[in-house]
Amino acid sequence: MKLWLATNNEHKKRELEQIFSGHILVTPASAGLVFDPDETGSTFIENTLIKARVLYDLVHEPVIADDSGLCVDALDGRPGVFSARYGSTNGKKLESWERNALLLKELEHETNRKARFVCSMVALFSHDRFYVVQETLEGEIIRESRGSGGFGYDPILYLPERGCTVAELSEDEKNRISHRGKAGKALAKLLTWYE
Repeated sequence: MKLWLATNNEHKKRELEQIFSGHILVTPASAGLVFDPDETGSTFIENTLIKARVLYDLVHEPVIADDSGLCVDALDGRPGVFSARYGSTNGKKLESWERNALLLKELEHETNRKARFVCSMVALFSHDRFYVVQETLEGEIIRESRGSGGFGYDPILYLPERGCTVAELSEDEKNRISHRGKAGKALAKLLTWYE
């Protein structure tokens, strides 16, 4: 089945291609479409549906969308839905390493380091017909970045049970245990009902 991905993020596309391996995944950018929805939701699910519906209105074909981020207990769940825009000023987004450094600075004197990645993912077939899944990957924020794999906050989310950061996982292992991997696998199972 052909599925449109409501993202122009190549990292996400590569991860999702492994999870939805039996499907053809197409991004708006690869089809020459302008896709830059306003993520005005206050939850991951709201933002996921916003992105899915905007892309659906452009293509009128099944869409996969996700919204994900890092939620830190000591920061009352921040950066949360603002993870990609954390620390941005005047509309200028920070690079991943800058966001990581800012977060580590904000937590410098904090002892509660519990945090999690959250991923909400939707398969949308029309505005009113869709499946939504939300998953997490639990961990804690370490004091300095470690690892070169992954992207975003991966180098600072430490997984105590594995003794490494998400950025130190192999790509296959990350896809197996990550918030996006778990949500994607659950959604892929739901898609078999649709086909």
